[in-house]
Amino acid sequence: MASGLELIAGSYEQIAFSYRINTEEKEWTSEANFTHHAHTASISAVATSERFVATGSKDETIQLYDMKNRIEHGALLQHDGTITCLEFYGTSHLLSGSEDGLICVWSTKKWECVKSIKAHQGHVTSLSVHPSGKIALSVGTDKTLRTWNLINGRSAFIKNIKQNAHIVRWSPDGNKYVAVVSDKVNIYDLMTASVTGTVTNPKRISSIKFLNNSILAVAGDDEIVRLCDLGKEEWVCEFKAHETRVKDVDSFVMEDYCVLVTASNDGFIKMWKLHLKEELEPPSLLGEVNTTARLTCLAVWKPSSVQPTVEEPAAKATTSKELIQELLKTKRVRIAAEEVVILEDESKPKKIKKKRSEK
Repeated sequence: MASGLELIAGSYEQIAFSYRINTEEKEWTSEANFTHHAHTASISAVATSERFVATGSKDETIQLYDMKNRIEHGALLQHDGTITCLEFYGTSHLLSGSEDGLICVWSTKKWECVKSIKAHQGHVTSLSVHPSGKIALSVGTDKTLRTWNLINGRSAFIKNIKQNAHIVRWSPDGNKYVAVVSDKVNIYDLMTASVTGTVTNPKRISSIKFLNNSILAVAGDDEIVRLCDLGKEEWVCEFKAHETRVKDVDSFVMEDYCVLVTASNDGFIKMWKLHLKEELEPPSLLGEVNTTARLTCLAVWKPSSVQPTVEEPAAKATTSKELIQELLKTKRVRIAAEEVVILEDESKPKKIKKKRSEK
């Protein structure tokens, strides 16, 4: 069972909510755990690790909450713009992106900003770390998709995508990634870094979540959540999740089924039971929470949410091509969080062109 399962949501009202979920009954029930009113503007991003919850806001700060000791842990002050995205890697690092164009890498030991990178000529809109921790992706309002090599700490390559992407995500196995531009999901192949397919949503997309390596949950500016089979490049299931637009989605696995969690402007957080089989059927409602707030972002927190890492020999690959080939050979690669090398900005055009020609 999902022992200690909690749902964390941010709102326009500047408050972060936490609800402890009881999964022992047929209809799941919730209990308010805490409200964290540490921001002076609406909350724009939330992320969770095994111990911490981090929230980012339009007030340009990142606020931390210690889930082990149940206390506020302080604020991170490095960005000069709205915090647009947050992502933990394991238990050792937090990455943050902002409208100031920076990606900051934070060590969770002393909560120091160990590197601040001018990542985009414009806003950073989204970032995603590869499951191996060896490479990361970011997109921004400069109409580029950038790949960061975390082994040698440099920019791997820059891809001009002609439009502003606002979401980028790796698949769980790390063999492909998707970038969202308005209402379109562009599917990229890891080796070629080229678009292999595109799926169009009826509305502008607000959030996505990989449920497994092929099924992607997509929420947009309406009350419908749609499931896409990326292999077939088609919609395979859809259902009405809320009364107004869905702002964010997350998921976790329970025994033999998947739980999809949705948050909406209508104030509700809902949990849906979904069996990921060949013929997908609309999910059933497990339980819901009425926060009475206008929700903006969502994350699931579990004490055991961080998978144990396996020590592996240090990678010999240094170039982008070698690194990607190594990742393709290793289907289930995991490295210790401590092996993540801090990113460095790589802004010399000649080097970028050389990297791209190797591709």
